[in-house]
Amino acid sequence: MRVEEVKAVLESLDKRPTKRLGQHFLIDESVMHRQVSFAALGPEDTVLEIGPGLGALTEVLLGTGAKVVAVEQDQAFCRFLARRFGDAIQLVQADAVKAFLPMFNKVVSNLPYQISSPITFKLLDAGFEVAVLMLQKEFAERMIAKSGTDEYGRLSVGVYYRADCEIVMNVPRRSFWPEPEVDSCVVRLTPRPSPFEVEDEEMFKRVTRALFSHRRKMVLNSLRSEPEFRELIGDRSGDDIDGIPYASKRVEELTPEMIGELSDGLVRLRRRGQ
Repeated sequence: MRVEEVKAVLESLDKRPTKRLGQHFLIDESVMHRQVSFAALGPEDTVLEIGPGLGALTEVLLGTGAKVVAVEQDQAFCRFLARRFGDAIQLVQADAVKAFLPMFNKVVSNLPYQISSPITFKLLDAGFEVAVLMLQKEFAERMIAKSGTDEYGRLSVGVYYRADCEIVMNVPRRSFWPEPEVDSCVVRLTPRPSPFEVEDEEMFKRVTRALFSHRRKMVLNSLRSEPEFRELIGDRSGDDIDGIPYASKRVEELTPEMIGELSDGLVRLRRRGQ
């Protein structure tokens, strides 16, 4: 849809783009077609679109022959989408972060920036073959960041543990209306078995969260900043103490594999204390 068409539709709905909901409309059709091509959709696929808005990307998705499941929170947009596409799509009015998602095997979505992180991990928990997501460039770069870089953090570790992730296209801000303050990227996520094993995944997640809440500290001091681990570690000091590896390293130096080893060390320490 051209800018004039978007404006006209919004006016007919008595709507204005809502910054709080991250409503920036993709108006570059060449970007949409390239984005959809990365998912290799066909008639055998059910593709999930989160936040279809006025349905510009939805129309491209339908052109592949795939079944489209569209989850949209805005009531006015849902009414418009229902009129525009009818039974050609499965339309769900809901907050995608909170709602139970219908069955799907692929995802193609332009995600509102505010929900990028919770939606990414919700999708990874739900399972899929491939997800092609339009995201804020800074967020996308954090997803693929390596240890020792400023962008590296909890998101980087969590994504690396669950999936292969690659930036497949850069999208300038001028491709949207209203123009956002940042550029975007299209990311392709392909779930795979973890490249390393941990004894307790929930412990691994909690350790990762604790570490990157204090990323500039030494590992031991970072863990001690959280009550759960402060009680477990006690007065221990030094490196590789009682089977806790990397205690004197800085958090940002730890690779995901090293965080896994650290998590396993804490699991064993907890068992010894029981």
